[in-house]
Amino acid sequence: MEEILTLVASPAAWIALLTLIVMEIVLGIDNLVFVSILTNKLPEENRARARTIGIGG
Repeated sequence: MEEILTLVASPAAWIALLTLIVMEIVLGIDNLVFVSILTNKLPEENRARARTIGIGG
């Protein structure tokens, strides 16, 4: 239990967590841009479905 409290109190652990959160947000935005670029190359009737599949899984 003491090890967990030491980890929570560690500034390095908080910086690592913040770094991972920022990376996750940036990569999520990157994926949205990528899906948007690819779906814009499709015919108009297929774009909405492709965006839904690309973003929603």
